Amino acid sequence: MSEQLAIPSKKDQVSAEEWQLRVDLAAAYRLIALYGWDDLIFTHISARIPGDDHHFLINPYGMMFDEITASSLVRVDQDGNKLDSDDFDINPAGFTIHSAIHAVREDVVCVMHTHTTEGVAVSAQQHGLLPLSQQSLFPLSNLAYHDYEGVALREDEKARLQADLGGNNFMILRNHGLLTTGGSIADAFLGMYILQKACEVQIRALAGSQPLTPIPDGIVDTIRQQAEQVTRGMGGKLAWPGLLRKLDRINAGFRD
Repeated sequence: MSEQLAIPSKKDQVSAEEWQLRVDLAAAYRLIALYGWDDLIFTHISARIPGDDHHFLINPYGMMFDEITASSLVRVDQDGNKLDSDDFDINPAGFTIHSAIHAVREDVVCVMHTHTTEGVAVSAQQHGLLPLSQQSLFPLSNLAYHDYEGVALREDEKARLQADLGGNNFMILRNHGLLTTGGSIADAFLGMYILQKACEVQIRALAGSQPLTPIPDGIVDTIRQQAEQVTRGMGGKLAWPGLLRKLDRINAGFRD
């Protein structure tokens, strides 16, 4: 895809650490497309580049997720300026959400945001995510909500978004979609996988005609400790190599 779009390789222009970050972030975009969670050219995944400048990588606006490569990702600063004039432009709405989180969460490497049908559906329900499945328990141990304020373009929304997220790694953006963060791209992706699955189960369960059986409150209250034991934190590093092998088999090219 990079040859088709005439995007030169950046591998020799960045540090080895940044290049690996680019490869993993491009893989995350390809995986979002593979699982059908993309929304044409909209929504975003970002990754903070190590250093004191709070620069981060984000997708080029106008490229489909299954086209994105390591070299096509755009490096931006905290003011939304792209640092390579030859790069594609970025979506300002994506910049607002991601820059807000990267500015205050030093523990977060990756921020992932989706507009899936099931995620938006749950975000529109007053009760939010319900404890209906084992998958739901992991997000519920670490879940925040942010009320809808329109398209995320206003600078003043950042402070409210930051306050609502706090130290959590899962967020439901009301009437909008899902958001996860992680100390690695792998962890943010695994978090989104689990949150997305929980939303899919909830929508299907609510669509049935039978009474539902919620998970008892006592189990919900103790899930944080259990989640840490089961997933070894988030556990992304355990699943990530296999996901990369899957991409290499069916959707190669993200490493360009």
